[in-house]
Amino acid sequence: METIEQLSRLEAEARTVLNAATTPGALHAVKVRFLGRNGELTSILHHMGALTPEERRSIGRRANELKGWLEAELNRAATQLSARQIEGALAETVDVTLPGRGEGPGHAHPVIATLERITDIFVRMGFSIFEGPEIESDYYNFEALNMPADHPARDMHDTFYVETPGIKGPLLLRTHTSPVQIRVMESRRPPLRMIAPGAVYRRDADVTHSPMFHQVEGLLVDEGVAMSDLKGVLTTFVRELFGPEVPVRFRPSFFPFTEPSAEVDIGCVICRMARADLSKQPCRVCKGTGWLEILGAGMVHPAVFRAVRYDPRSVSGFAFGLGVERVAMLMHGIDDIRLFYTGDMRFLEQF
Repeated sequence: METIEQLSRLEAEARTVLNAATTPGALHAVKVRFLGRNGELTSILHHMGALTPEERRSIGRRANELKGWLEAELNRAATQLSARQIEGALAETVDVTLPGRGEGPGHAHPVIATLERITDIFVRMGFSIFEGPEIESDYYNFEALNMPADHPARDMHDTFYVETPGIKGPLLLRTHTSPVQIRVMESRRPPLRMIAPGAVYRRDADVTHSPMFHQVEGLLVDEGVAMSDLKGVLTTFVRELFGPEVPVRFRPSFFPFTEPSAEVDIGCVICRMARADLSKQPCRVCKGTGWLEILGAGMVHPAVFRAVRYDPRSVSGFAFGLGVERVAMLMHGIDDIRLFYTGDMRFLEQF
């Protein structure tokens, strides 16, 4: 009979698609095709009423057998598939009895580690640490440091200005930590020995300059302070930082808030050319000079003392400042300041 043959064909097709079904989605598609509301086997069962009683007995028995077999096979396949998925998941599961593999202990960022090393040296020399706001007024950042509005030295401090409603006068992201020295001198009387570490901001961006970097600036004020005291303190600091054998020299320079002023150089820590034959191939770091600029310093200008109501006839002092990133670059042989701020773990894990 045609319906019996149709059922046999459905059984053969069902076996084929069941064997090919390897995912829950494929099994569901087989169930819908044959046993769904509009499935092929369901359609035959719905038309049983049009058959004769004898046909209903034979065809109905065969159709119900096929339906029972299909349901049993679908359940068996689903159980096997679930078991395989569980076995696969268990095979990938970490053995919780094994020792853990953590990230390991962290460490200080190279800039922060260098900053802490610098401040530690000065603290051991008797300097106290002071901090101040990173958003400063024009007065503290420039005016009180002997840099009026028309002073050409401001060109070296091209910076970021901040607009704040209700506050008179320009505000800016500080270009150095020297404003902290002014604030401390306004609130304290000599003798004074301080350093001001912190972040500063300038519109610079290349391999040796960053829009945000760190400085440590220092100040010592007392009676009878001389240039020789400045040279003694800074020479001691540099040799504590880079080693007792490093050459140190002071060159005349200019800063509006110190007079006289000096740049402090050290013998090139990369090639030691300060003691080598300069006729050899020049070092790329020191450009063949054998020297590297490390910080600026000088005797505090009388105009700065007058701004904080110190009597320059009674007291004297010296100030200095250095860039932390530059020191870190020299100590570790780094040639691009931007590496400090990319967050690249391949770089940071080397320290």
